[in-house]
Amino acid sequence: MTATEYDRLSELAVDLGCTLMSGGAEIYRVEESMRRLLNAYRLDTAEVFAIPSCVIVSVTAPDGHVVTRMRRIPAHGTDMELLERCNALCRALCRQPMPLHEVRILLDRLRERPQYSPRRILVGYVIAPAFFAPLFGGGPCDALGAAVGGLVVGLLTLYGQRITGSNSFFRTVVCSAAASLSALALVRLGIGRHADIVTISILMMLVPGMALTNAMREIMAGDTVSGLSRIADTILTGGAIALGAAVGQLLS
Repeated sequence: MTATEYDRLSELAVDLGCTLMSGGAEIYRVEESMRRLLNAYRLDTAEVFAIPSCVIVSVTAPDGHVVTRMRRIPAHGTDMELLERCNALCRALCRQPMPLHEVRILLDRLRERPQYSPRRILVGYVIAPAFFAPLFGGGPCDALGAAVGGLVVGLLTLYGQRITGSNSFFRTVVCSAAASLSALALVRLGIGRHADIVTISILMMLVPGMALTNAMREIMAGDTVSGLSRIADTILTGGAIALGAAVGQLLS
């Protein structure tokens, strides 16, 4: 392999790691996928490092030339379909390495494919709170109220950027306040009987359960920096949910 190919391969590994991270992958999955990609092209001495906001790959060529790539990752959510496509591509490359230009095309296609349509996302915002309501002791009327409130939060999340802004903390506060206000309004209109059950059912859509689970797993696996970073993010999100719900109660 030439020096240019080492550059391209390290860039491909960084792109794969960033794509996995943007889909909400665990740190071990990101690092292992990048390492397996490099090992598939016989780069057994490559070093990889990842935290939720950054990915670093360092490759040493036979002539001693060191190629290092680092990329910062912006705020991201969870996309299980994207993770599945990335895992499938990584497994395919481990079984049969391809020319680097073909790998570049396949990686670009991963990001080009659209995520779930807004209609499907809104359906999820409607169905999930409706199923949470019975778990908290609510009846069919409460489930209906939670479904309507979930739709309100979903519409605000997808189309209310001017109201929620780009800051994730402020966005969570606004969505939580909207959930609290919509739950109280729906109960007063007769769509729901217990305001507390309807409210908590809607707020469950905003709880960062997967992030907290990944944080605990990473701490137990020894990725302390990544785990503490994710825990700090989940604590801030939880605080934003509580603050938004309190604001909604006060405004009502």
